[in-house]
Amino acid sequence: MSRNAYIVGTGHNVPDGVLTNADLEKIVDTTDEWIVKMTGIKERRKTDDSTATSDLVTVAVKNAIEMAGWEPEDVQGIIVGTVTPDYYFPSTAAIVADKLGMKNIPAYDFEAGCTAFIYGLVQAKAFIESGMMDRMIIVGADCLTKITNWTDRSSCILFGDGAGAVAVSSEGPGGRLGGWHWGSDGSMGKHLFQPAGGSKKPASHETVDNMEHTIHMNGARIFKYAVRTMHDSCMEALKMDGTEKKDVDLLVSHQANLRIIDATARALELKPEQVYINIQKYGNTSAATIPMALDEAVRDNTIKETSTVVLAAFGAGLTWGGMILHW
Repeated sequence: MSRNAYIVGTGHNVPDGVLTNADLEKIVDTTDEWIVKMTGIKERRKTDDSTATSDLVTVAVKNAIEMAGWEPEDVQGIIVGTVTPDYYFPSTAAIVADKLGMKNIPAYDFEAGCTAFIYGLVQAKAFIESGMMDRMIIVGADCLTKITNWTDRSSCILFGDGAGAVAVSSEGPGGRLGGWHWGSDGSMGKHLFQPAGGSKKPASHETVDNMEHTIHMNGARIFKYAVRTMHDSCMEALKMDGTEKKDVDLLVSHQANLRIIDATARALELKPEQVYINIQKYGNTSAATIPMALDEAVRDNTIKETSTVVLAAFGAGLTWGGMILHW
């Protein structure tokens, strides 16, 4: 008898601090009108200096576990997709497992940029359908404001902080993980990266002075690549799943830019009401955007029983991915 993997609980968490477009007008040469027109973002959440990624994740995971009806000891593994871990080591996943009392389970971080949550779901699908695990937590979380260059008006308007988590089980009902697609192109990595801080260019006074520990992005190149790869991933995932575009009820896309989301929706021939959007509230929270939106869509009943949901993302790497959920 074949096994399936189901999302049976969702949760998210954002910091209390709100950074509005009006606030950014005081920092860089920009306007609220321009930001909304070009990105769709009105405000984003920002952590304070004492709040780390693990702090956001811990609450998001608690919320997902509560919806699933689990106790911490029921969890057999936790993985966290992030580019802003608390430390390079130990892993943020291990820190969260300890905070929540999850003892002696595998806990690790992985990096796939903004595509990390979909990469995590693919891993969960493999673990659970193979019989290696029955109950897992998958997290996408980032505190991008910690690595934002606040003098770069083209990028500092985009980013916010947040965490999203799902509980994935071998037993439904829930959102069954269906067809999927993922990929990467390392030759495009230079268009979205953090130059310093790793083994290639360790931290020094020079790298700090040159703002090389912040996000560097070629927005024009990323925009074109994102539109194409997200469309392709959606189509490949639908093909694997055996689902037609006309049968899709909802698109929950990476919330990077409203124009990119709109382009993906048009490619799928979806109506505006079939696209979940919360970028106006949170900005681009990287790996957290999809699980945060998914949690909101579940809790406000946008996702209903029998809904077919398409997830799509792209990110640093460059990476991309898509997955079909059958609720």
